[in-house]
Amino acid sequence: MPLTDTRLRALKPKDKPYKVTDERGLYVEVTPTGSKLWRFRYRIGGAQKKLCIGSYPDISLTQARGAAYEARRTVASEGDPAFEKRKRKIRAEFLSAQTFEAVAREYIEQMMVQNGRADGTIVKANYFLDKLAPAIGNRLINEIEPFEVPAPLKRLEATGKHETAKKCRSFAGRVSQRPVAKPIQPAC
Repeated sequence: MPLTDTRLRALKPKDKPYKVTDERGLYVEVTPTGSKLWRFRYRIGGAQKKLCIGSYPDISLTQARGAAYEARRTVASEGDPAFEKRKRKIRAEFLSAQTFEAVAREYIEQMMVQNGRADGTIVKANYFLDKLAPAIGNRLINEIEPFEVPAPLKRLEATGKHETAKKCRSFAGRVSQRPVAKPIQPAC
């Protein structure tokens, strides 16, 4: 019998975790602490696997069924939904670390320090980064729009530092054109 919201709310914890099935591999696992966790059970190559979808009520019954439907589609196309979820998580973690400031510091370290640039050049690059960081330093490098860069540069020009603004623009261009490393794919 498929689950309903009323039935889900009525589930009480027991001494040991237990499962209450919904339909076509979807079930809710009730833990001794009272948490209700959505799971989807599936088979790939004869091996049984499970996908953790989330907790109820954060993930509603309708959302859990939708996630299970998508997981069934992935399995039907010979994919592994749990592996795909892991890849998405790793990719998101990797991209969240790719802020302008992080990429700029990596650029300074790899392209300037390791290539033996003069100490003055490295100091200037860090100075340019310090001028740009408050405005775009915490933004993801692939999400920075071209119109965001001129704002800190205009502030510099307003104080009469036209050459500094020009060199900051050049530095921002070099950093943003630097190829961002691709995340390492997890092994199967």
